[in-house]
Amino acid sequence: MTITVATARKHRKKNSLISALPWIGPAVALILLVVIWPAIELVKISFTKISLAGALGGFNGLQNFRDLFANPNLSVIALRTVIWVFLVVFLTVIISLPIAQLINQKFPGRKFVRWAMIVPWAASVVMTSIIWKWILDLSSGELNLTLTQLGIIHDDVDWLHDPRFSFYVLVFVAVFVSIPFTSFVLLAGLQSIPADLSEAASVDGATPWQIYRRIKFPLLRNSLAIATIINLINVFNSFPIIWAMTHGGPGYDTDTTTTFAYKMAFIEYNMGPSTALGAVNFFFILIIVGIYLRVTRAARIEA
Repeated sequence: MTITVATARKHRKKNSLISALPWIGPAVALILLVVIWPAIELVKISFTKISLAGALGGFNGLQNFRDLFANPNLSVIALRTVIWVFLVVFLTVIISLPIAQLINQKFPGRKFVRWAMIVPWAASVVMTSIIWKWILDLSSGELNLTLTQLGIIHDDVDWLHDPRFSFYVLVFVAVFVSIPFTSFVLLAGLQSIPADLSEAASVDGATPWQIYRRIKFPLLRNSLAIATIINLINVFNSFPIIWAMTHGGPGYDTDTTTTFAYKMAFIEYNMGPSTALGAVNFFFILIIVGIYLRVTRAARIEA
């Protein structure tokens, strides 16, 4: 009887998989073609000798990685990448929490505010970056013109090429682009909280801040974790904002490991270390994706 039940379960599982293939097959094929295969090729090429012209030679062992870690700019750029990811994700989450709470309230024009918030996220990141580049331009940018007219500055500031400002300007634009998505994820989390809990706490004399801090915020844990991890992946991989606005310059002053890998490959024609850095970046992304899958699995179990 045990064998029969086990066999029946095995057949059911096999049949359910076969019936699901027409639906998930195209998505699986797309992932294999666009994600898995290029990643495997990247790792394979990172152990291959590559000429200045990009021609592949024989097996090169760990030499590409040795050349990469011998690069004097790598340590500074790696540290900047960590700071970049931390600042953008931290500021995005901190700002998105009150915004999500605000757009969760009922007020005139709430629907319009929600629609307006989607625009920076729905628009092309390259387009948004170029618009900000125009705004921050040294000679004709609107920001310098406005600050001069207000008497805040007397000489134009080179926001994009002065090392004192360029990195933090990029952080600001990255946060601006990331806030809408994060706010809507947190909004979805807020709307999943039963209204009865807040009403009962209010009847017991709790203030709005106490309700948020002791009831709503703890119940936002899963939404907050998912939003944070997705932002980690997006910000770590962020290329368009930095490249469109500063090209990683001046020099390497605004490069992250992503733009540095591109710069080594297509500007400096140093393909070997570039592929090695790409493989290292991919390894870190796998770690973050693993954390994301674990968090989402825990959220499903709790639900």
